[in-house]
Amino acid sequence: MPQSISVKTSSRVEMVDITPSVQKEVSRIGVTDGICVVYVPHTTAGITINEGADPAVCHDVISMLNKLVPENAGYRHMEGNSDSHIKTSIIGSSVTVIIEKGHIVLGTWQKIFFCEFDGPRSRKVYLKTM
Repeated sequence: MPQSISVKTSSRVEMVDITPSVQKEVSRIGVTDGICVVYVPHTTAGITINEGADPAVCHDVISMLNKLVPENAGYRHMEGNSDSHIKTSIIGSSVTVIIEKGHIVLGTWQKIFFCEFDGPRSRKVYLKTM
């Protein structure tokens, strides 16, 4: 069974930095070298790696996704969250990070972001280390 971390979101659309939670879980598991797959099992939430130093990057990503896929655009799906499903398909449901000497390997400015598109909600993120 994969390990999991919980993410609580507070907005309909937001990006949450989960890098510290992923690192904490990798440390707890005790893997020193390998890979970690970070997977979101939700159809209206995704995961991505991007710049975490400047919050304007997340704002710009969300803004552009909202322009590309507006919330109310006459979709057939009756639950009112079709845009959330489409945004999730664009962003993706998993990332893979390298583990070296017990630490996840990211670029200088990179962070792992949970992308909420149908919140606020309580969500799970699964981690599988190898």
